[in-house]
Amino acid sequence: MTSFDTSPQLNVGRALLALAVVFVMLATTGWTALRSHRADTPLQASISSWQHGRIDGHHLPDPDASPTRLARFFASLTAQERTHLAQRYSLAVGNMNGAPVSLRYRANRHALAEQRKVEHKRMHDIRLSPSGQHEAGRRMHRYEALMDEGRHILAFDPAGSGRVAEVFGDLDRAQRVSVVVPGVDTDLLTFQRTNRQYAAPVGMARSLYDEERAASPTTRTAVIAWADYTAPAGLGIESATAMRAEDGAVRLNALVRSLPGRAAVSLFCHSYGSVVCGVAAHEMPRRVADIAVAGSPGMRVANASHLHTSAQVWAMRDATDWIQDVPYMEVGGLGHGADPVSMSFGSRVLSAQGAKGHAGYFEPGTESLRNFADIGVGAYRSVHCARDDGTCRAGLSGAAADGRA
Repeated sequence: MTSFDTSPQLNVGRALLALAVVFVMLATTGWTALRSHRADTPLQASISSWQHGRIDGHHLPDPDASPTRLARFFASLTAQERTHLAQRYSLAVGNMNGAPVSLRYRANRHALAEQRKVEHKRMHDIRLSPSGQHEAGRRMHRYEALMDEGRHILAFDPAGSGRVAEVFGDLDRAQRVSVVVPGVDTDLLTFQRTNRQYAAPVGMARSLYDEERAASPTTRTAVIAWADYTAPAGLGIESATAMRAEDGAVRLNALVRSLPGRAAVSLFCHSYGSVVCGVAAHEMPRRVADIAVAGSPGMRVANASHLHTSAQVWAMRDATDWIQDVPYMEVGGLGHGADPVSMSFGSRVLSAQGAKGHAGYFEPGTESLRNFADIGVGAYRSVHCARDDGTCRAGLSGAAADGRA
């Protein structure tokens, strides 16, 4: 069984280790490593074009307008006009919170086809090194895979390492919506994998969707594989700070506010993704019923109550997960605070039996995945707690079934 609390001696040792890491990072990389500058990108160019565009002689609305305002605009158009906008401003529409979900799918399919052409040319560009040509080929094949029949791409940005989000299920008709928020080294090329498929966002989300349907066949669910933020690359300075999480939190809350309907939303946040969810928590809309973290390095708070959210906060960690050996503290902006599975943190601690290592929480047949699915469909009384006293289910009423615990 996982040891949820640690001895004072071990905590002192971790504190000293954390301080050493701080000084090494500052000495070798400096704070300038925390700053990055994003040049003009295809998405930004599409948005700029939209801002100067017109339809029937009228200016198009501000792409940063509220989702409600944008939804009204698109509803006022004919089907032909919507299709025209999706094709002409594909990246802008494909990433526009408030645009109809089906139109975003169509726009992103068009954008993927355009970017595929770009990478196909780069594959044969003699000005690129062999490794550059190989990288172009990998991206081209990823775009082709994302264009496969039946795939629903909710967001797509080819700039840099790339961002993407995919939907499983019918988002417009869903009674419950789950969002999988992944951690470090998540980008366009690692969005899905053939080997270790359940360690990648697509495998995580598809596995959760299948398990939710098995747990409650009559509940209409949708699951979003959300890699629509710039995750840290590797276990360096970026993953030890909240910089990427702060940007990701803004984007995550924008997504939740733009989701169609009134379905309750459950967030499943893995590894550094739990930092994103922790930073986002205090501004999440009330429709977020659950924040469930797995393999968390911390949520940037000392206690679950400090998240200032109405959502239920759940946590799990497998006994073989190396994340338990990180220093659960925050020093000078480095580190992510208290351990979410410690008794003092105050989350509802779930069993992760069957999961192996840091990336095994979404593996079929594990208790971790079954617990996630029960949360996703609102079957809170069915979850298995990490401790035998059942405290993780304490205080949950029958009203929890509709996501309003």
